[in-house]
Amino acid sequence: MAVPCLDLDEVVDFYVAGLGCKLARRYADRITLDFFGDQLVCHLSDPSQILSPVSFYPRHFGVTFRHQLDFERLAKLIQIRKIPFLVAPTVRFEQLAEEHLTMAVVDPANNVIEFKHYRDPRMMY
Repeated sequence: MAVPCLDLDEVVDFYVAGLGCKLARRYADRITLDFFGDQLVCHLSDPSQILSPVSFYPRHFGVTFRHQLDFERLAKLIQIRKIPFLVAPTVRFEQLAEEHLTMAVVDPANNVIEFKHYRDPRMMY
């Protein structure tokens, strides 16, 4: 996944110091992160590529955790580090097959990141 950003230091602070991701590589125009086991590249971009105001739909990306404890640990970390939630931890589609925990945050370039955990692992994809 590749997303736009305006300031590499700000992005490193958010993803590494904030969410606990690992910085894999840094260049003058981009950083590459280990984003919960997937690769995320944040490219310095023209401000016109940054969405404002922030909207969950249509553009967001994220991680689906296999284990509820991983979801809960990240939610706690986000709270401890005082990262504002766009969507606080909640349950969606309660009592349906698609029931899942969800939460969302916004990075410094207004990229919306959703984190999920499905109660039924068959519903992950």
